Amino acid sequence: MFASKSELEAAIEFIKLSPKNDGVVRKIVCRPAAGERLELMEAKLDVVEGLAGDNWRIKGYRKTPDGSAHPDMQLNIMNARAISIIAKNESRWQLAGDQFFIDLDLSQKNLPPGTQLQLGDAVIEITAEPHLGCGKFTERFGLDAGRFVNSTMGKSLNLRGVNARVIQSGNVLRGTIARKIAEQPS
Repeated sequence: MFASKSELEAAIEFIKLSPKNDGVVRKIVCRPAAGERLELMEAKLDVVEGLAGDNWRIKGYRKTPDGSAHPDMQLNIMNARAISIIAKNESRWQLAGDQFFIDLDLSQKNLPPGTQLQLGDAVIEITAEPHLGCGKFTERFGLDAGRFVNSTMGKSLNLRGVNARVIQSGNVLRGTIARKIAEQPS
């Protein structure tokens, strides 16, 4: 059921072939409540709410002083090629818990914090908050997958994904181009 270490390692070159600048939004998932997933064809992104209908703001974050939602973690984005290998079946992608699955190079080198992406009418910004494989991820996809995304290479390629925040509200459709429009100066 789970991808093996050898299957995951063999997929690295395939994942590295992800587009650098213009990728495709392959799947959008809303999390209306804990444990619930709703696949969307179109989503509204809002600078205050994040993904409309998602529980990000309501759920909060245990590491903020007051338990409120972390503003730099409005959106979770995962590489579509990575999840396709890890989950083995597209119907299982949503178990990762991310809202966007994009065929785009999410590596630290290609999308450092501060990089902006246009998704339809909306603009988002990659944040510095790490997005790592947790116990739930390992439970859903196996120990090898958890170790794979949290390995040194996995972290440099952001195989578990990246966090982002909405900086311009707008609508995004599944299948739209996710275009890199601005990068933080080095």
